Amino acid sequence: MTTAPSPSRTARPANSVGPLLRGWRERRRVSQLELALRAGSSARHISFVETGRSRPSEELILRLAGHLDVPVRERNALLIAAGYAPRFPETPLDDPNLSALRDGIERLLAGYEPYPALVVDATYDVLAANRGIAMLMEGLPEDLLAPPLNAMRLTLHPRGLAPRILNLRAWRGHLLAQMERRMALERSDALRAVYEEVAGYPVAAPGADGVAPEAAGAVDGDGPVDGAVPVFALPMRIAHDGRVLSFVSSISTFNTPMDVTVAELAIETFLPADPPTAAYLRSLTP
Repeated sequence: MTTAPSPSRTARPANSVGPLLRGWRERRRVSQLELALRAGSSARHISFVETGRSRPSEELILRLAGHLDVPVRERNALLIAAGYAPRFPETPLDDPNLSALRDGIERLLAGYEPYPALVVDATYDVLAANRGIAMLMEGLPEDLLAPPLNAMRLTLHPRGLAPRILNLRAWRGHLLAQMERRMALERSDALRAVYEEVAGYPVAAPGADGVAPEAAGAVDGDGPVDGAVPVFALPMRIAHDGRVLSFVSSISTFNTPMDVTVAELAIETFLPADPPTAAYLRSLTP
């Protein structure tokens, strides 16, 4: 007669909370002892949780997830895997409960004009943008502008902004590396699908719309050409209306989000990287 293995020795499913927590700990390159010290627990207890010998409390899961910087969406997944209800709601952005957030974002975008700014979600779909972004998108094919508008697709598509970006190889490398960093820290099949799509686009020739890469101190390849304005961060040099505009970008997220939707919002702003770009944008203001 065959004896069934004891529950403590039975292999735990890969989607149970123990292996999931271990995966996040290893992804963050944190030892069991270090995590235990951070969370006020013991390495033995962390080991028991990861192997399924001990069921963690809801509070411990959230504490460990916080110290491992687990995304809010994945904290819900950890709770569900442990048999608890999800803690964080996922409220649609157009929900009345987020009206104050929407109003604040709209004021921020409008206040940043004439400089470009936009809001994207976890897969870089554009949720809102100001007139500065609309200016950069002038003349693009209508099919690329159809919703859902994706910032990475729009930027790197050979019929999108890519032919206008004079330092495309450097800027493309920056964007792909940004996506790779996110994929290393988050589990997202949707994000990986976008990455694989845009990474497979052919690299369009810079200056394809008729503007020479050397114009206005443009960046040629991966470095500035002779006489270029010194840069303090990698700029995006983009041809527009017979001139070259230069921008550096920054990304802002919300601190301590308590909603999945809010946690995955990112506001990207583009700051003029040289005086001619700043002067041109100011000239567009009535």
